Amino acid sequence: MTSKQRVVVIGGGMAAARLARQLGTGDSQDARYTVTVIGEEPHAPYNRVLLAEVLAGRYTPEVIALPAVPGARWLSGVRAVRVDRDVRLVHCDDGRAVPYDVLVLATGSNPVLPPLRGLFAPGAGELPRGVHPFRTLDDCSALAGSEGRRAVVIGGGLLGVSAARALAERGAQVVLAHQGEHLMERQLDEEAGELLRTHLHDLGVEVHTECRVRGLRTGDGAVRAVELADGYALDADLVVLACGVRPRTGLAAAAGLTVRRGIVVDDALRTDDPRIFAIGDCAEHDGVTYGLAGPALEQADLLAARLLDDDAPRSYRGTRALTRLTLGGPSSGSGPASGPASVLDLAAFGETTPAPGDDVIRLSDATRSAYRRVVVRGDRLVGGILLGDLGTVGALARTWEGDEPLPAAPVLHLLTNDGGH
Repeated sequence: MTSKQRVVVIGGGMAAARLARQLGTGDSQDARYTVTVIGEEPHAPYNRVLLAEVLAGRYTPEVIALPAVPGARWLSGVRAVRVDRDVRLVHCDDGRAVPYDVLVLATGSNPVLPPLRGLFAPGAGELPRGVHPFRTLDDCSALAGSEGRRAVVIGGGLLGVSAARALAERGAQVVLAHQGEHLMERQLDEEAGELLRTHLHDLGVEVHTECRVRGLRTGDGAVRAVELADGYALDADLVVLACGVRPRTGLAAAAGLTVRRGIVVDDALRTDDPRIFAIGDCAEHDGVTYGLAGPALEQADLLAARLLDDDAPRSYRGTRALTRLTLGGPSSGSGPASGPASVLDLAAFGETTPAPGDDVIRLSDATRSAYRRVVVRGDRLVGGILLGDLGTVGALARTWEGDEPLPAAPVLHLLTNDGGH
């Protein structure tokens, strides 16, 4: 009997769990692989997309835990520190060396820590008390006791908006400081960003755009205020850093693999070592790193299919990723936004800035916080921004994701049917 090949996955997130599950149980008679996952976090894998719901108190950590992967060997709380490609070993911080036949790097990404004065105490190397990134379940735990605290969220992208909403629901007094001209400028246009700002204001979040943070003021090792570039200071005993993420590429670079922004992979998701692959936030394909769950899961599925079938014709051609966010009202009456509040759904996809010759179709109803804007190029839908009741998002997203010609019915029909306004 041919011995099973050893697949080792570095990284214990959603992509790693998906890949391990797709490869099957290593202890079954017909399994082709044994799978070992090395996960730095001490928790079982969980749905990172739902972290804001945990922070808001809507879900417990148990609710967002992913199902156990039968047959996989899962090393939780273990950090891979070196990959020895010559003898195919992964060295870990607990002293063990894990052999592999196939290695998959699913190391994810790290939060970006902005170069702020006072972010690190001289010689300490640690963040002041009360200052936290927002990336992991442990970050959620650290931020959970935020009722009544003065919180400043730095960064108004998808992550910052989610964190600000969740903290407001927890009962914190929240200020969101964003240096861009409007919120979520990577996904939204100015009008949609203004509607989002209004909704956050109704939830009790004070939003400052075109606002550059210069530093932190601390006392006795704890944050006291956030200092802006104009000299104004925002009182704070809680600061959330939501300034983006950066692919974790250190292991790959130290092992001599090609790294640019991410770990460079080809259409088979293979690095320049034929035994090593990369998927998820850490991978760079065709010059693109995604940082979203959808592409990571698609890459895991495709890699599993290729490993299970040497003749699998599928190649990765990139992911047409849709960003979706739901901002609800407060979950309890304890916060500044207590009382009834509407839910705002948001979706953005594709090219939302039109090129010369493109057609733009726009519908707006500020009284209902409803906004639709799509970009059409020839007979193709190439991008869109939707806020409010998203009954139309399914049909539009399917048309866009499939890169299909638009139906004979006008696009306006798609925008106004199935629950649209």
